[in-house]
Amino acid sequence: MASALAAKMGFNSLLRKQARNFRVRICTMESEEEFNCEVKWKGKDLFDLVCRSLGLWETWFFGLQYTIKDTVAWLKMEKKILDQEVPNEEPITFFFLVKFYPENIEEELVQEITQRLFFLQVKKKILEEEIHCPPEASVLLASYAVHAKYGDYDPNVHEPGFLAEEELLPKRVINLYQMTAEMWEERITVCYAEHRGRTRDEAEMEYLKIAQDLDMYGINYFLIRNKKGTGLLLGVDALGLHIYEPENKLTPKCSFPWNEIRNISYSDKEFTIKPVGKKSNTFKFISSRLRVNKLILQLCIGNHDLFMRRRQVDSLEIQQLKAQAKKERARKQAEWQRLQREKKLRKEAERARAEMERKLIQLQEEAHMASEALLRSEQTADLLAEKAQIAEEEAKLLAQKAAEVETEMQRIKVTAMRGQEERRLMEQKMLEAEMRALKESEESERRTKEAEQLKQDLQEARESERRARNKLLEITSKAINSPVLPSDSFPPDLSYSRENLSFDFKDTDMKRLSMEIEKEKVEYMEKSKHLQEQLNELKTEIESLKLKERETPLDIIHNQNTEQGTSKQSNFKKVRTVHISTKEPILWFFLYSKLRSKI
Repeated sequence: MASALAAKMGFNSLLRKQARNFRVRICTMESEEEFNCEVKWKGKDLFDLVCRSLGLWETWFFGLQYTIKDTVAWLKMEKKILDQEVPNEEPITFFFLVKFYPENIEEELVQEITQRLFFLQVKKKILEEEIHCPPEASVLLASYAVHAKYGDYDPNVHEPGFLAEEELLPKRVINLYQMTAEMWEERITVCYAEHRGRTRDEAEMEYLKIAQDLDMYGINYFLIRNKKGTGLLLGVDALGLHIYEPENKLTPKCSFPWNEIRNISYSDKEFTIKPVGKKSNTFKFISSRLRVNKLILQLCIGNHDLFMRRRQVDSLEIQQLKAQAKKERARKQAEWQRLQREKKLRKEAERARAEMERKLIQLQEEAHMASEALLRSEQTADLLAEKAQIAEEEAKLLAQKAAEVETEMQRIKVTAMRGQEERRLMEQKMLEAEMRALKESEESERRTKEAEQLKQDLQEARESERRARNKLLEITSKAINSPVLPSDSFPPDLSYSRENLSFDFKDTDMKRLSMEIEKEKVEYMEKSKHLQEQLNELKTEIESLKLKERETPLDIIHNQNTEQGTSKQSNFKKVRTVHISTKEPILWFFLYSKLRSKI
């Protein structure tokens, strides 16, 4: 059967070699792309082509991964692609992924594309629970992921429910609490609102800085057995090799830092780790699969090379790369600040315009009300004038009647002198006429007073009409003279200049840099304290809703480590402090690196 398999592989290899080109599909965390490759290409040729297409310079962190017979493998750079056990398909699928992790994300990642690829891969591993993440840290990481996607929080845009379709938390965390999706979104949004003012790059970096402190971050685990046949886990990461119990991937039983390992070798299935100290015991373990052995050796060599490289002076190429990245970040920061100022001024202009429109509408309403009042005043004045005219005519008519009555009374007096009887009758008639005349005179006076009152009311109405006209003119003049803010009043582009700084490496500089390092250490401790307080606050908020029976073994181990003060940071500190042979050269190198970063 082995010969038949070899013959089949040889036949497939022969078919591939007969063709001049073959196609590969490269899958990154964001996209897929196909390339035509020549049969003579080595792994490095394809890898360099992919890096150029992505614009990636920090190539040493990445590799091309594929799966063969349920085993993960990485494409070897020095061998031809078709001479390796790559999948027998076309296009051949490779995954462009992070292969080696840095010791310190913030210091080592330079390019934006490198940071982006790290962020997407670490986020995917956390959501798929390949990296164990406590619930409170999951909420905080989710808030930074939301900020990296949506930018600053805006309550008018990011209304409740805007995260309904987003995958932000591991399913293990969601199932561990009696909380609805709305409750999770509310807590994530509260943290998200606190990140206002950060750019997308800064949010991604904050995500990675929190994630790199998780116990399973950056570690590749492999099943192994010791000489007694006991099952164990081997963890390979940027700091060294770690041995775990199978049910506990969080706390290593023992660790071998790279600077304390003299040699790693394997023969057939047996691996041997030889420490630097002559009196130190050699550690041996067995891995039963050949492909896994090769993968372990690859990761060990690569991580060890990067470990030693970090402790040397950066090459000229790396220095130029960091300087260019620093300049680019400064330019983007200045551009982002300019856009923020323009956005702020635009909002202020829109608010001012809305205020002016509101005032204009108010003035128009006042003008309309004044016009209506003026119209009513004119109508009232016309009515009063008409009533006054009628009253005046009635007064004239009454005066005429009073004159007629007076004439009749004189005629009756003359007639009354003709006889006694007639006189008596006439006196009686005259008395009656006098009574009527008196009544008519009183009625005439009343009508006259009423006419005077109507004239006075007419004058007051005309005075009210005059005041209403003046008010209307005043309001109209205000509306005409009101300033209107131009729509294109925005600040000019920001321009700036920078001066190159240079320093002489003297004792005073060493002292000053030592003080700066101490200051940065204090600032880092304060930031770490704030982050820990934030995580503790989140943990306290959701602790009462936890379902204890749903805790996984890793959750229980994590809680025990937290209570005992055991963490990844404390383990790494022990590794670094116990296994560094000399302190002065490293301190000098650190000071030199700080000085070089200032130049």
